[in-house]
Amino acid sequence: MAVDHYENFPVASILLPARLRPAVEAIYAFARSADDIADEGDARPDQRIAALDAYEAQLDLIAAGGVPTEALFRKLHGIVQAWQLPLTPLRDLLSAFRQDVVTTRYADFTTLLDYCRRSANPVGALMLHLYGAADVRNLAQSDAICSALQLINFWQDVAIDWQKSRIYLPMEDLARFGVDETRLDEQRVDGAWRQLMAFEVERARALLLAGAPLALRLPGRIGWELRLVVQGGLHILAAIEAADYDVFRQRPTLRKADYLRLLWRALRM
Repeated sequence: MAVDHYENFPVASILLPARLRPAVEAIYAFARSADDIADEGDARPDQRIAALDAYEAQLDLIAAGGVPTEALFRKLHGIVQAWQLPLTPLRDLLSAFRQDVVTTRYADFTTLLDYCRRSANPVGALMLHLYGAADVRNLAQSDAICSALQLINFWQDVAIDWQKSRIYLPMEDLARFGVDETRLDEQRVDGAWRQLMAFEVERARALLLAGAPLALRLPGRIGWELRLVVQGGLHILAAIEAADYDVFRQRPTLRKADYLRLLWRALRM
C-alpha cells in the first residue's frame, strides 16, 4: 500500500509487470520529488512555488514537443511519448503540491475531496492508462479508491500533520462534533473525538468499497494489485477503530505479518 512517505503509490510491487516498471518509476520520481519540494527542507513558500512552477514549465516543454535536458524530465518525456500518457494528471499533482504550500485547513469535505482529486486520483488514472484500461467507469472507481486511500492516510497521520500545522479533518466536521484545535494540540481522545473519527473512518470506508468492484473487474496483475491495495486500506481503518481512534499514540500501519492476512482477504474478495 505504501512506499516510503508517498503513501498512495504502489510502486515496485512484485505484481507490477517488468515492462511497466520504468514508466512507473519515472512517474514516481516526478511525484515524489515534487512532493518533497512542497514539504521538505527549509525553503520559503515563494521558493517552493517557484520550484513547482519550474516543474510545470518542463511539462509545458514536453507538451510542445520539446525534449528536456534534465534527467528526471527526459525520462518522463520518454514514457509520456512511449505510452501516450496524458499530462493532465501530472499537472493536477503539481496543483495539489502548490496547495500544500499555502493551505493548512479545509472548510468542508467537498473541498477536501477536490484536493484528493488532484493529489491522489492522478496516480490511479496514470496506472489505468499504462494498463490500457482507462475508460470512464474504471476511472471513476479508481478515483474512489485513490481518494479513499488519501483520506485514510490523513486519518492515520492526524498527529504528524498537526506537527506541520496542518489539519485535513474538515473544519465543518470538527465544529459538528465539538472538537476544536486545542484537543489536537493536547492529543485529547474523548467521546467527541471518537465520534468524529468514527464518522470519518466510515466515510472513507464507504468510498473505498464504492471503488472496490474495479479490483474484481480488471484482469491479471493489476486486479490483484488493486485487491491488495483495497484490503490494505480496510486494514488501516480497522486498526484505527481497534485503537479506539487514538491515532496520536499509536499510528496504525501495515506490518510484515499483516501481508499474509491481506493476501487471504484479497483471495476471498
